[in-house]
Amino acid sequence: MSRALQVYLDDPEFETLRAWADARGWSLSQAVRVALKALTRPPTPEDPLLAASGMIEGLPADLSERFDEYLGLTFVAEPPAQYGARPPKRRPRARKPVRR
Repeated sequence: MSRALQVYLDDPEFETLRAWADARGWSLSQAVRVALKALTRPPTPEDPLLAASGMIEGLPADLSERFDEYLGLTFVAEPPAQYGARPPKRRPRARKPVRR
């Protein structure tokens, strides 16, 4: 069963909601329904993200602020090219016959 609800918003709130809905290709009604579902969803006791929170000790205190910088430090450089190594030979392509 559906019920009607009328809500009054200030102009800035309305424009924010409209922009948010337009960015997703939704109507205003769809955007309000999604927001209400997100806000009224019961908390799940075994939320995987919350369960993982704090699992790793010794991380920097500013990890969330400088995540990209720390992630860049974890990449391993490729091994240097070996001198004298020859690249693999390419097979010549078969030529297509010329149409006249």
